[in-house]
Amino acid sequence: MLYPKNIESKIGFDTIRDYVKERCISPLGRAFVDKIRFSENFELVKKLIGQTAEFKLVLQLHSSFPEQNYIDLSHSLESIQKEGTYLSEELFTDLKLSLRTILQIQDFFSDKTERYPLLGEMVAQAVSKSLDLGDIIDQIDGVIDERGMVRDNASEELYSLRKRIAAEQQSVRRALERIFKTVKNSGWIGDDMSISVRNGRLVIPLLAEHKRKLKGFVHDESSTGQMAFVEPAEVLESNNEIRDLEIKERREVIRILKALTSQIRPEIPNLKKAYFLLGLVDFIRAKALLGIELDASAPLLVDERVIEWKHARHPILFLTHQKLKKPTVPLSVELNAEDRILIVSGPNAGGKSVMLKTIGLCQYMAQSGFLVPISPDSKLGIFKDLFIDIGDEQSIENDLSTYSSHLTNMNFFLSNLNKGSLFLIDEFGTGTEPNLGGAIAESLLEHFVKSRAKGVINTHYTNLKIFADKNRGLKNGAMKFDAENLEPLYALEMGKPGSSFAIEVAGKIGLPAYITKRAQKKLGTQQVDFEKMLKELEIEKKVYADKNLQMLEQNKLLQTKLDQYTGLKTFLDGEKTRIISEAKKEARELLKESNRKIEQVIREIKETQADKERTQEIRQQLESFGEEKLKSETKTPEKNKWEKEKGEIKLGSFVRVMGQETIGEVISIKGKDVEMAVGQLKTKIKLNRLEKVSKKAFKEATKESPSVKLGGVDLNEKMANFSFNLDIRGKRAEEAIHALDSLMDDAIVLGYPELRIVHGKGDGILRNLVRTHLKSYKQVNGFEDEHADRGGHGVTIVKLK
Repeated sequence: MLYPKNIESKIGFDTIRDYVKERCISPLGRAFVDKIRFSENFELVKKLIGQTAEFKLVLQLHSSFPEQNYIDLSHSLESIQKEGTYLSEELFTDLKLSLRTILQIQDFFSDKTERYPLLGEMVAQAVSKSLDLGDIIDQIDGVIDERGMVRDNASEELYSLRKRIAAEQQSVRRALERIFKTVKNSGWIGDDMSISVRNGRLVIPLLAEHKRKLKGFVHDESSTGQMAFVEPAEVLESNNEIRDLEIKERREVIRILKALTSQIRPEIPNLKKAYFLLGLVDFIRAKALLGIELDASAPLLVDERVIEWKHARHPILFLTHQKLKKPTVPLSVELNAEDRILIVSGPNAGGKSVMLKTIGLCQYMAQSGFLVPISPDSKLGIFKDLFIDIGDEQSIENDLSTYSSHLTNMNFFLSNLNKGSLFLIDEFGTGTEPNLGGAIAESLLEHFVKSRAKGVINTHYTNLKIFADKNRGLKNGAMKFDAENLEPLYALEMGKPGSSFAIEVAGKIGLPAYITKRAQKKLGTQQVDFEKMLKELEIEKKVYADKNLQMLEQNKLLQTKLDQYTGLKTFLDGEKTRIISEAKKEARELLKESNRKIEQVIREIKETQADKERTQEIRQQLESFGEEKLKSETKTPEKNKWEKEKGEIKLGSFVRVMGQETIGEVISIKGKDVEMAVGQLKTKIKLNRLEKVSKKAFKEATKESPSVKLGGVDLNEKMANFSFNLDIRGKRAEEAIHALDSLMDDAIVLGYPELRIVHGKGDGILRNLVRTHLKSYKQVNGFEDEHADRGGHGVTIVKLK
């Protein structure tokens, strides 16, 4: 049930109808716009929204979808159901063109039913399987040519008649040209005159004073009477013959058209269904076009009485602001089983009425099968009733004042509200003495809560704000207001009441201070304290919100530094363990080899029974072996491993921290501070603590493998898993920037030339954040909007150097 009768004009849906009509190609589609109805049928609404969502995708992905010759011939088909009736050549041409469009639509969806199941099913059901559109088109094409005329070869009789007509006309023209030349030489014709046609017959224009000098029939005169158009007697019979032949030709054409009409007459019922499809496709296409312009989507539709909306925008206001290049502040609102009724307060001109109409219009659009400008992750329920009390309904004829009209609406609400209803009330209780109006409004509100209906109410009454705060089923809300600058922010905030800021705004627009101070005294202490408290809370909230943002940024920076420190410490501890392990291994090998050498010496002494000199010689050999082995195992490898390179340390140089095993690559230099990459980690260090090493030493230290690893990262694997497309819609700013940084790091390492960042259109906040952050990368060569067909300014294309 809908209330009042003019609900569509109240919420602006009549304007939405006009928008859709403007985007229809034909009267066929516009006829469907007039049939739009609000529906409480969940399955029907789901189907209608789904069809529109699929068509939106069709328009965004396929430029080849047919968009011409949506011609309405349903009435013409109705007129030829009786025998003897026929379609004209022009109507047969339109029939051929429009049927070809229907056939193209069929062909388009024939191999896309998996991607567009709802539209594919709709097309399949609308066109009868027994109807062969191609055959009908061929039949018409065999008779009607591209100029919309019956073909000469449509019948032997027609071919013969047209051949004779052409021959007679040629003979007449030759005779007339000969006569024309003669009379012109006689001076009976003006210099700029030529053979003309009057009443379908070829004639010669003569000066009026000479018209009796040429035998023949005078068909007409010029408007001035100075010229006479004469058909010479010599060609009179030939022209009569031509006229007879033309009558016979027309008779034969009608016979052919009647025969062709009789061929398609049995298919008229199926053709009507096909034209129904053509109009339906035009209508859904227009809805989809509007959805694209609104950046609308199909949110999660549930068979419940619930509203959980994120980033909803008023459709008409959004389109208006787009033309003016102004942002539209989005609305987030929630009505559920616990918080069924939202009491919204705030200053005048703060956006309360627009908020109310946004809810009403978006809900009405959704339950009429439209895509809505709401975030796709929102939840949209289906209501049985939509009742509104918005605007002034006073009537002189019915003797209704503004307040009386509001009470009439409230009386209807009391009788009809139930758990399946959604109601919207603007300026609740106004129009009469404030204390009485507030008391009646509070009493009505008690009943609304008991009805378990969902609703949103705008008010300035303090008693209603307090009532909402103390009773279950109600929730306070406020339109945000800059309490310091006294400017509305047009955003809804759930969970707390708002101040009207009446006295503050009065002061800002120039009312004298003594007036506002006296008003404060007249209000009473309790009311002033309440308004003051709301104002102070608003200011404090803004201050703490700013501080909270600063804390989040500081915590993020601190966490980044902590992660870097932890990573570097883990890396150094690992290096220490590795070096000690390798040293122990080398010592064990040295000990084993030394033992073998000693045993060999002892065995040699025993076998040769060496004398004292020989024993001394063998001892010296053993000592020399130990010294050489220690020298080769310690000093030489160290020299080779950390071979220094001459030259200045600059960007891209490979360096080692003096006195440590840490080796890495210089990625930036700022004065005496150097930022170096150690594996996947980055660290800053003073320039004088680094020494330049060779690329060979760097490769040996990082143990580069054939699969190309850098700091433990397999580049082949990273390249295989890399995606140049990043979707950050719906993410918070911190999440979006983190994801963008990760993508940029991978792209820079892999040398990828172009990236695609999907951030959505919305108010442009995320878009500006992304582009501002990208400017901090020196590797970025530039960025631009995606093509309009693939997302426009909702997608940023990033060009890398």
